[in-house]
This record gives sequence, C-alpha cells and structure tokens, in this order.
Amino acid sequence: MSPIWYPFIYQYGVGSAVFVIGLILILRSGACDLSNRRDRFWFGVLIGGFCCYFGMHLLWYLAALYIYPDSATPLHG
Repeated sequence: MSPIWYPFIYQYGVGSAVFVIGLILILRSGACDLSNRRDRFWFGVLIGGFCCYFGMHLLWYLAALYIYPDSATPLHG
C-alpha cells in the first residue's frame, strides 16, 4: 500500500472512532430518542453526512491517484 493512503486511513480510522463514540453518547444520554421521527431524521443526517463526506474525500484521493498520478507521489518517496 502506498504511503499516500496513511493520512486518509488515519483520519477516517480515528475520526470514525470519535464519531461512533459521539453517537453512543448522544443515544445513552437521551439527547436523541430514535422513537421520535424528527430525532431519527437528524440522526440519519449525521450518519449520511459522514458517509457523504467520506465518499467525496475518497473520490478526490482516487482522482489524484489515477487522473494525475505524478502529482500524488510522495515528495520524499
């Protein structure tokens, strides 16, 4: 695996852990009641937003690697 992926993996590895911990805290504290339709909607917006941002970021990484591959090589590698 190319070192170019390390920041992406770190960002979404650590970021996902923090995001999931936040979701667990939201549910356990009672700040979000999934039996309430409005709360379910916003909970879905949180998860959907995270997934959309991940997808867009992944597409930019793939575009950098396959459309302009010379630009994506590490400077010291």
